[in-house]
Amino acid sequence: MNHYDTVVDAVNGLKKRGFTIDFNLAFDQIICSENKYCLNPDQFEITEVYRFEGDSNPSDEDVVYAVTSKDGDLKGVITSAYGMYSDNISADMLRKLTIHQ
Repeated sequence: MNHYDTVVDAVNGLKKRGFTIDFNLAFDQIICSENKYCLNPDQFEITEVYRFEGDSNPSDEDVVYAVTSKDGDLKGVITSAYGMYSDNISADMLRKLTIHQ
């Protein structure tokens, strides 16, 4: 696995390696509004995780996930805050993301 110093470095590095779709967390799925892709937790795998902790500001805490659809056709990136700034997600999605942290 690669090492990145910042969230931007991680996202850019993953994009160079083919993880080109910008996914966002929705309550019970990941979505790409640009391409209208939606994947439920059982439709994708998390292949890499990069966690960043802010030195002095909790709002700088972030996680970058590299995700691939189970059929291998879609590869993208999810960025998400954690802790008190985390997104409201379903129990299934939380389990999927937590396993890989």
